[in-house]
Amino acid sequence: MQSDAIAIFGAGVMGRSITALALGHGVDVVLIDVSEEILQNARADIAQQMRHGQFMGAFPESRAAGTLTTTLSAADAVDASVVIEAITEDAQLKARVMAEISAIVPAGIPLITNTSGIPVAELAKSVQRPAALAGVHFMNPAYLIKMVEVIRGPQTGDEAMTAILSFLERLGKKTVVVRDAPGFVTSRLLHPMINEAARVVGEGTASVESVDQLMQGCLGHPTGPLRTADLIGIDNLVDALRLLAERTGNSTFEPCELLLEKVRQGHHGRKTGRGFYDYGEVLS
Repeated sequence: MQSDAIAIFGAGVMGRSITALALGHGVDVVLIDVSEEILQNARADIAQQMRHGQFMGAFPESRAAGTLTTTLSAADAVDASVVIEAITEDAQLKARVMAEISAIVPAGIPLITNTSGIPVAELAKSVQRPAALAGVHFMNPAYLIKMVEVIRGPQTGDEAMTAILSFLERLGKKTVVVRDAPGFVTSRLLHPMINEAARVVGEGTASVESVDQLMQGCLGHPTGPLRTADLIGIDNLVDALRLLAERTGNSTFEPCELLLEKVRQGHHGRKTGRGFYDYGEVLS
């Protein structure tokens, strides 16, 4: 019997953030990952994000928080009303997970891939019902950023789009629907900008702080591109840039040497405690 809970595959940075968003809007969540240690760390981090969201007034006061269930079993998604894939930005891995999800979830249940740039049409090749699949590019932190980019694949059906937009409205989101393409809109614009910002620093033109200050003060960027890179995860950013270069055939999207060096050093941003800035904490 279908429940009102949603299922989220992947308890990493984005899976946790989307979980906090849903819980804060009164939606029960089944969070699925392959490691009990990851799920244990996720529960603590999600609780912290919930407290932060409440402090920031991000959640409706009239609605009780949803219930979180964590599990290692993909089969626990079978009764979900919506299923969200939020694993790492790896096209092959996403395709395998989407195939597994599609084999479990019954017809009529909308499938969402949280991707920053992998075309929905590409992932649709792995699912049994391509009409049920659409992309939603949640921004981090998902519980604070009010707008999401919704990607309608060439095979996405009207029924799935209606259900997904209704679900996002329930989460308090404003939506903009775009057509399917590598990088869509936000990543196609943001990721190359971050790449160029890192290249400017790598070439010695300006410091990290100066680049972010100029982008904030002169061009109105809310946090600066390099602090944004730390929030995205520099490893995730490198993967997304490589994918963008490969899918578009535009070599200028290839990640610059400074980004690659950060990844080699394990300095991936906030989640590792250090990226372009030092944070003094590690998000496991």
